[in-house]
Amino acid sequence: MFGPQVPSVTADQVDPAVYLLDVREPDEWEAGHAPGAHHLPMMEIPARMAEVPTDGEVVVVCRAGGRSGQVVAYLMNNGWDNVRNLDGGMQSWAALGKDVVTDNGQPARVL
Repeated sequence: MFGPQVPSVTADQVDPAVYLLDVREPDEWEAGHAPGAHHLPMMEIPARMAEVPTDGEVVVVCRAGGRSGQVVAYLMNNGWDNVRNLDGGMQSWAALGKDVVTDNGQPARVL
């Protein structure tokens, strides 16, 4: 989607040990997210970049891959070389049957 300048991985390539950074809006996160993911809405990235690890693999995810691709490009332009975009986002994650959870006990879904 973004060409060679934005590295991507598919949902089936995501190692369970990676730092999964979910940049969706709070309502999307509350509806359902990957277990162990870290939530940092896209619009808060500039003010909270120090929270994004600079070592180890970081996979950035949104609903379909567009916003997360923008975040990966932004982080790369600011010195991160360990970030990857999750191609297809949470939609592809859920389509593969990977776990989606909520923190409130409600049935999980991808918005």
